Amino acid sequence: MAQPSVTLQIATLPDAPGVYQYFDKNGKLLYVGKAKNLKKRVASYFTKQHDIARTRLMVKKIETIKHIVVATETDALLLENNLIKKYQPRYNVLLKDDKSYPWICIKNERFPRVFSTRRFIKDGSEYYGPYTSMKTVHTLLDLIRGLYPLRTCNYDLAEEKIRADKYKVCLEYHLGNCAGPCEGKQAETDYTENIEAIRNIIKGNFKDSLAQFKNQMKRYAAELKFEDAQRIKEKIDVLENYQVKSTVVNPKINNVDVFSIVSDEGYAYVNFLQVSFGSIIRSHTLEIKKKLQESDEELLTLAVVELRQRFNSQSKELFVPFPIETEEGLKVHVPKLGDKRKILELSERNAKYYRMERFKQAKIVDPDRHENRIMAQMKKDLRLSEEPRHIECFDNSNIQGSNPVAACVVFKNGKPSKKDYRKFNIKTVTGPDDFASMEEVVYRRYKRLLDEEQPLPQLIIIDGGKGQLSSALKSLDALGLRGKIAIVGIAKRLEELFYPDDPIPLYLDKKSETLKIIQQLRNEAHRFGITFHRDKRSKEALSTSLEAIPGIGEKTVVELLKRFKSLKRIENASFDELAAVVGASRAKKIVTHLQK
Repeated sequence: MAQPSVTLQIATLPDAPGVYQYFDKNGKLLYVGKAKNLKKRVASYFTKQHDIARTRLMVKKIETIKHIVVATETDALLLENNLIKKYQPRYNVLLKDDKSYPWICIKNERFPRVFSTRRFIKDGSEYYGPYTSMKTVHTLLDLIRGLYPLRTCNYDLAEEKIRADKYKVCLEYHLGNCAGPCEGKQAETDYTENIEAIRNIIKGNFKDSLAQFKNQMKRYAAELKFEDAQRIKEKIDVLENYQVKSTVVNPKINNVDVFSIVSDEGYAYVNFLQVSFGSIIRSHTLEIKKKLQESDEELLTLAVVELRQRFNSQSKELFVPFPIETEEGLKVHVPKLGDKRKILELSERNAKYYRMERFKQAKIVDPDRHENRIMAQMKKDLRLSEEPRHIECFDNSNIQGSNPVAACVVFKNGKPSKKDYRKFNIKTVTGPDDFASMEEVVYRRYKRLLDEEQPLPQLIIIDGGKGQLSSALKSLDALGLRGKIAIVGIAKRLEELFYPDDPIPLYLDKKSETLKIIQQLRNEAHRFGITFHRDKRSKEALSTSLEAIPGIGEKTVVELLKRFKSLKRIENASFDELAAVVGASRAKKIVTHLQK
């Protein structure tokens, strides 16, 4: 319930679009949000029950509410973004990026230079970018310099200075990299045409340059200037090769921004592709840490505004996975088929790859974050009421009813805890009865944990389908643990997950981390049970073989096994070695029997 002062502030809020700000008792900004209707949006924080503890805590701290009314929802979106970046409130997602990105600059001067820079100076020069990779900038500049001669000197090439022969051509001219405008060897109109072609190439439009070079090549060939024609052909090849490498979709898709989002419990990853004439000219993925369990729609809307501002995008069309609020005049398209859908899927793939890379890094650098994410994901995927920090998995092992055993493996925080593994000899079941064996083992395991007041797991996994799960549930019922511990059964063939009292199994994504951990648990329980079963059968066969010797009893067999470990070693042992363990009389009987 809101405090009286806060209730009064809400009552006076207008029914208009705008931005609201929450402050605590010390005047510290807690949160900035946008709203289509300020009064309804702000009131909702104090009238509904919040599932997220962080949101409940923030609402308790609110003492003062301030608002700014704007004309449209678009204005609210832009203002919210600017306020978040300026004040970085504690409960807002922060879209900060400390990187200094490179630009390609066409300098505002006579005979403009074209170069890369990280400084954006408002001097009338043209800046293209920013680019997320310096490699992309170098590739583009190398391409441009290979196609068009450009000056690299920083001389003031005013017309009167050139006429006065103030400058002399440098080595770049003699190498063929510059046409010598400093001595008047290249006309300004010719240089300007080259700059216009360069602008188009930077924007991803190769059509005009290709047409110009092809006409030039034909003219040289007609004039029998075959060396010049070959030089132009090489430039055409370079340009076409670059175009092929950069074109990923239909060239008709022009001047479009593509956004996609992949998220989990704690983070979201928004990928941005900028497409011009069918070529991707920019790709960037933004990682956003969630603060109040924001929806994908909220985060993508915020990220679109931020990324378009950061990279100075002038595109008038967006491709997105679902409808979002945007600024006026911007066309939003949700592709379903064809090349447009393919490029959206490419963006999603980039976001997923970035997310996986971050997971790998976090696993090494910040294992706690990795564990927390995995546990939160398992809780969500398996529809649990709490995170499965402690999981136990059971598996039966017997061959035609002989030596029935069972295994219980334990995972803590998603990792094997081998010191907690347990083996079970089946005591109350005769013959190969998996259901009864499972019932016995589950009962014994949790009866002991209860008696010893040991912590119980949050999740039990039964290797088997509905039958084994039902047997395990009988034991939990008998111990009064039904409903206190989550339990699921996993069927081997289709990796189906069965829940109590639910006839329809759950199918997890085959690539999901939750399923991989469950499979790892199941496989580890199977391995542990099989190893125990194999050891037991070997020892029983060995014991039976030795006890068949007249005059050799169980106690003597135990002594021999302690010393020699296997029948083969006993067979290879000398009389003196055997006598040292069981005495001369028994050693003689063993040697005589083995020799026969």
